[in-house]
Amino acid sequence: MTDERPSTGYHPEQVESKWRERWQQRGTNAPDLDRPATEPFYNLMMFPYPSAEGLHVGNMFAFTGGDVYGRYQRLRGKTVFEPMGYDAFGIHSENFAIKQGIHPGELIPRNIANFRRQFERIGGMFDWRHTVDTTDPAYYKWTQWLFLQLYKAGKAYKKQASVNWCPTDKTVLANEQVEGGVCERCGTPVEQRVLEQWFFRITEYAGRLLDSLDGLDWSDSTRNAQRNWIGRSEGAEVDFASPAGILRVYTTRPDTIFGATFMVLAPEHPFIDALTPPAQRTLVDAYRAEASKTDLVARRTGEKSKSGVFTGGFATNPATGKPIPVWIADYVLMEYGTGAIMAVPGHDDRDFAFATKFGLPIVRVIAAPGEEASAPLTEAHHGPGVLVNSGPFNGVGTDEARAKVTAWLAGKGAGEGKTLFRLHDWCISRQRYWGPPIPIIYCDACGPQPVPEKDLPVLLPVIEDFRPDDSGVSPLARHKEWYHAPCPKCGKPGRRETDVSDTFLDSAWYFLRYPSTEFTDRPFDRERTRRWLPVATYIGGNEHAVLHLLYSRFITMVLKELGHLDFEEPFTRFRAHGMIVKDGAKMSKSRGNVIIPDDYIDKWGADTFRMYLMFLGPLGDGGDFRDEGVSGPRRFLERMWLLVAEGGAPRPTEPVITPALISKWHRAKQRATEGMDALRYNTAIAALMELLNAVKDEGAHPRALVEEMIVMLAPFAPHFAEECWERLGHSTTVFDARWPAFDPALVVESTVEIVVQVNGKVRSKITIAREADEATVLAAALADAGTLKFLDGQTPKKKIYVPGRLVNLVV
Repeated sequence: MTDERPSTGYHPEQVESKWRERWQQRGTNAPDLDRPATEPFYNLMMFPYPSAEGLHVGNMFAFTGGDVYGRYQRLRGKTVFEPMGYDAFGIHSENFAIKQGIHPGELIPRNIANFRRQFERIGGMFDWRHTVDTTDPAYYKWTQWLFLQLYKAGKAYKKQASVNWCPTDKTVLANEQVEGGVCERCGTPVEQRVLEQWFFRITEYAGRLLDSLDGLDWSDSTRNAQRNWIGRSEGAEVDFASPAGILRVYTTRPDTIFGATFMVLAPEHPFIDALTPPAQRTLVDAYRAEASKTDLVARRTGEKSKSGVFTGGFATNPATGKPIPVWIADYVLMEYGTGAIMAVPGHDDRDFAFATKFGLPIVRVIAAPGEEASAPLTEAHHGPGVLVNSGPFNGVGTDEARAKVTAWLAGKGAGEGKTLFRLHDWCISRQRYWGPPIPIIYCDACGPQPVPEKDLPVLLPVIEDFRPDDSGVSPLARHKEWYHAPCPKCGKPGRRETDVSDTFLDSAWYFLRYPSTEFTDRPFDRERTRRWLPVATYIGGNEHAVLHLLYSRFITMVLKELGHLDFEEPFTRFRAHGMIVKDGAKMSKSRGNVIIPDDYIDKWGADTFRMYLMFLGPLGDGGDFRDEGVSGPRRFLERMWLLVAEGGAPRPTEPVITPALISKWHRAKQRATEGMDALRYNTAIAALMELLNAVKDEGAHPRALVEEMIVMLAPFAPHFAEECWERLGHSTTVFDARWPAFDPALVVESTVEIVVQVNGKVRSKITIAREADEATVLAAALADAGTLKFLDGQTPKKKIYVPGRLVNLVV
């Protein structure tokens, strides 16, 4: 009979194209979302911005890491749904189109097509029947619907506010999009502007967003980032009487109120006019005008020199009953607390610097042990101590005093305990073109009116002059045919809202749409959503810890409250991936070290590339990409290819393998399983490489061992594994197999290798039962031919045994 076995030569370009076609034909990666599934597992990765021509290696590292986990869960018996889409609206995509000189409506679809090609080529287990593109009217119809749900529930509102304005991107930025006073996207220093903007009332959910974090299986760094951003603080609101009315302040240190020697208001505070006498009016107006031009971020962070002006007015300290001067300073913000603070220069650095600069009183009201109440302060005192110069509270410790002073003020009708949060309402307005129009029509007779849901989507018109300008008005206002629209309530002429919504609104709900993409009459099907949501595991970048993840949690909570969902936390488990560097340096176009995956896949194949990326280090850490390292995984696959050819060959009987190899087999399965569970894929790959070496050394490779190695390799090298599985005689996909189980009892080897030294030098090695006692080990060492050669007939004067490791014979 002619041997019809295929050649053992491994040609990845042939193998990979074959299996990509097979997967598509067979629907291998497309689970039936309506069929009751055993352990449905929604495996999600953060969808990319198509704001570049293609995906780079950092993207591929993240997406491959997520795909490996989904394939692993499938081998664990889960029904895995793994979709992919494109976050295609927003500044990133629009600016790329401007840079290329091509309309985004033309450029972005081309980019998406290329992204799809790369995703398919890398071997992702993506269900392409369920994909989303945020620029598709079939998608953003429901983004607009979502806005209307919040608007009708009173959770969306419009107001004038001081906002962050990026002069380069020419749009408003949310607080979370500003880092160190500059735009996170382009690095331009951010300016302050007062504009009318749309906001979502995320602050109403601050407590729930904070408290629910404890129950989430998330990376600690991500949870901590959200805790810090939400920023709960416990304190008191205190009332200071003034000629203009009650000035209410919020303080986390009510125990220091006896040291409040002046007050400071934000330049925008509404009481300033009433507090300012005519003699101070010119100075106050000039200061307020200058403050309106000040960088809002510098004011928020205190990264500017202290300035201020006295209003000429006074307020009464409710603790001392004394009048204290009221100043204006731009380090106080209307958006924090009440826009007014009680200044305690003896115990606050900013207040101390301000008082020192302007010659205002500094009073000590806290003393450390041994300090005198009258001792002068050369700097603000921060530590704990006891209250001094504080009337009835002298001698009370600071921790105890906070509650006591708050209760005392409440009894006087001058204050109450209060919890505040650092979180601010989410500004969703963007004065750009490339985004979903906000579905509101303004009518002179009826006021703002929501677009009826039956009229959604409000289509984004195709306009050639889409570039933003510095006016703060969206380019859509220049499109008169679109801008003018009848009022949906009275039918009279009206005007459309020309702002588009923030791209983070697009991505705040996309995971809900994936399972329901074929439904045109609802954003998400209730039964499908109940079956597949919340997301089982979400893998993405930690840079979105206080942006996308926070907003998604908020939107989910609102939809739950409004009766649209049965859960309020969208992501059961979140893990942040690390970053890839090139030869020790961060990748950037300016350095010329950006890695394009296509070049490496052309040369090495997708499976080799996948394995190398996952071998660089734990997924959460990232790694250093070096060209010379790619050949290692390729050599491993070549050796596995030959092993499969040998293991799949007909044989009369299966080879007998030693207990040592059985132990290494089970230990490799244990290490691979633990590595996969912890997203330490590098250790799982290392375990397979070590097992292959052991198999080659043993010279015996039973079919069961070979098959289990292929199954464990499948998440990393899916095309390769499918081909090997078929060559081993299987007609179904390898992903219908089950991840190998290990026997803990067999993980520990039954024998151990003992080093034998003569006079401290290694002369031989013996293999002996692990449980052998010292006498048995010494007898075996003395009977070993290699040992006897170096003893040369001499009887050892001393015998030293280190259990399980070595014997040293001294002659």
